Amino acid sequence: MTSKTLTTLAKKKLVVAALDDIKARDILAIDVRRITSMFDWIVVASADSARQTKALARHVRDKLKAAGCAIIGTEGEEGAEWVLVDSGDIVAHIMQPAVRAYYNLEELWGEGRFDQPVNATAPARPLAGGDEAPAAKPRARSSRTASAKSPAGRKPAARRAKAGQAAPAPRRRKPAA
Repeated sequence: MTSKTLTTLAKKKLVVAALDDIKARDILAIDVRRITSMFDWIVVASADSARQTKALARHVRDKLKAAGCAIIGTEGEEGAEWVLVDSGDIVAHIMQPAVRAYYNLEELWGEGRFDQPVNATAPARPLAGGDEAPAAKPRARSSRTASAKSPAGRKPAARRAKAGQAAPAPRRRKPAA
């Protein structure tokens, strides 16, 4: 029995569509090919409850199997706060919002290229390759804040050096307890 194999990008689109079918929130696909050789894409999504987390993972797994893709494994269905579906080149992470905020996979894989979020509830982050999501225009600076003095009211080090003044000693940080 010969089955048609999907490309990596087609599998990624299938996973994102499966997550969107059952109303996952903040679906984000991250291209990590330049960071790791273990997989090509990570798809991260949020679910509102343990029941939805399990349903999303099951739906992703079923859609991939129906398309003829192999499922390497599924982890975390017991607690259902974070369920991982591994299909080799695509790994889907379905998490409840508190767990997602705690582990912050977006920052961990921040060197990767990010696709535009699907069903986003949070503001968009800059995209890879210099493309940026629309952002608010920067506020105009008043003439007072644009002066040559630093925020602390002292002249910057380069200007002190020209004036013949010694630079202040660097501040020391308190050690973490």
